[in-house]
Amino acid sequence: MSSLPLIVDTDWLEERLNDPRLRLLDATTFLQRPDNGEGYYKIWSGKETYDKGHIPGAVYADLYQELSDPNGKHAFTIPSHDYFAKKIGQLGIGDEETYVVVYDQGTGPSSWASRLWWQLRFEGYDNVAVLEGGLKKWAADGKPVSDKQDTYQEATFDYSRRQELLATAADVRAAISDDSKVIIDSLSPQDYAGETNTYGRRGHIPSSVNIFIASHLDLSKSKLLEDSQLKQNLEPARVFSDDKQVITYCGSGIAATWNALVLHKLGKKDVAVYDGSLTEWAANPELPLETNSK
Repeated sequence: MSSLPLIVDTDWLEERLNDPRLRLLDATTFLQRPDNGEGYYKIWSGKETYDKGHIPGAVYADLYQELSDPNGKHAFTIPSHDYFAKKIGQLGIGDEETYVVVYDQGTGPSSWASRLWWQLRFEGYDNVAVLEGGLKKWAADGKPVSDKQDTYQEATFDYSRRQELLATAADVRAAISDDSKVIIDSLSPQDYAGETNTYGRRGHIPSSVNIFIASHLDLSKSKLLEDSQLKQNLEPARVFSDDKQVITYCGSGIAATWNALVLHKLGKKDVAVYDGSLTEWAANPELPLETNSK
């Protein structure tokens, strides 16, 4: 489906719910930080929430327990290509004539959906879109919700990785002093300034620019802002005027994919995501962090 939009709305999806080529994935995962901002977050699967209600036809894609490296040192570490191909193929993803729409059941940016969008693109699969507003907007728009357990026929996922869409700690460290590259911190201004301590050390990666992912949304409508406003939000990073190579990071490589999605929407399609993000970076005392809010 070569004309598949990057982001689809609820009407677009409802019209295609019975399309045999559609593969609809619910990527809901939950992450909760301590109220005082001190200490690592609690993470759990959204399968129970999916079981209670989801968009008709959707199958559950478990980012936390199934689509991350089972032997990874940190949560949400990307697995091997073969492991991912096997797991995503079991969900029915891979056939060229099909297309994927991903959503989640969060109340803010659909960063779990964008994480799976990014993983699919990283593994070489392009036929994927994200549902704007997720289940929250779907339900608010009066669309149907089901608790029926659905499945798709298993598929063969045979694609090649795009290694350029992944950044390592070494890549980020080199980018700190490279004027041709920009590092985008996708977390809140409070996290960026070092007012919280989730990862064991406070602050942000030196030279990074803070672009908080929630700034891209009209939260009251669960909608993305217009492209002109999105570009204005990203102007501090000068990614368009200076044509810089972009690396995005956050806490665990989740929110970072939302900024990558927005940048892709605006034409910047080669953004690399630092998968380990601050969970990995802060754990290594040799890697620098700053706590000023510049």
